[in-house]
Amino acid sequence: MAAVHVIEEDSQFQPKVDSANQKLVVVDFNASWCGPCRTIAPIFAQLAGSHPNALFLKVDVDACTETAQRYSVTAMPTFIFLKGGVQIDMLKGADPAALTAKVKEHYVAGDDGDEGSGVPGYIELNNMIDKQDTECLNESDDHHLDGCLKKGDSYLESDCDEQLIIKMSFQQNVKLHSLKLLGPSTNGPKVVKLFINQPQTLDFDAAERMEPIQKIILTPEQLAGEVVPLRFVKFQNVHDVTVFVLDNQDGEDTTVINYLSFIGVRVNTTNMNEFKRVAGKKGESH
Repeated sequence: MAAVHVIEEDSQFQPKVDSANQKLVVVDFNASWCGPCRTIAPIFAQLAGSHPNALFLKVDVDACTETAQRYSVTAMPTFIFLKGGVQIDMLKGADPAALTAKVKEHYVAGDDGDEGSGVPGYIELNNMIDKQDTECLNESDDHHLDGCLKKGDSYLESDCDEQLIIKMSFQQNVKLHSLKLLGPSTNGPKVVKLFINQPQTLDFDAAERMEPIQKIILTPEQLAGEVVPLRFVKFQNVHDVTVFVLDNQDGEDTTVINYLSFIGVRVNTTNMNEFKRVAGKKGESH
């Protein structure tokens, strides 16, 4: 059974978070004088025991004032959810059902074997997708968008021709650093146009006609798992991103996407990597 780790001073916090690598970290910011904190403590311990591939930390705000200030903790208890060292969610208040739901939402049973985003300091953002405002045009009936938003045997396939339009909205604004787009070397995507913050889903005529924020010509190597860099300065405040797949590698009748994920951070997350120039790589068109 996984234990809850108590952080006794500020200097202990970051090394403990770093040791988790890509595992989910759930932090309980509490105070000894806080009645609701004591009430929910057994629930927090039970969640730690039933989620062995996550790291559960307890932080007393009076003992660790710098850490509490860093995460803007103003009420107790406050629960912070981290992955790859990046904050992905927050919950305020002693609500057992809400806390259990948040842990379930962000937990992955195989986190200890997760290879991560491939970009230090950034995370894959699929768990931040607003599914109610996300859609795909020209998806097949048998292999639709959900099939490429998680790793596994499922996939997305186009229907009547090789083109696809995917609109992905996020639960809050994000900064996009790069892209993972995996597919077969034969009918995986080739020419891809990216648009951001569109008031409505683009149709195919508009997507072909409009100038994208970035156009990418994908290579078979990138479809096999290489991270595709984006023009970071152009993707600083993104609510939604539209992916227009113009064609595929060999001109096949349909296009297949095995996995699609954007890599980045929430807009209100500070990350020193953001101040470094993101160099272009093979396959990126300017």
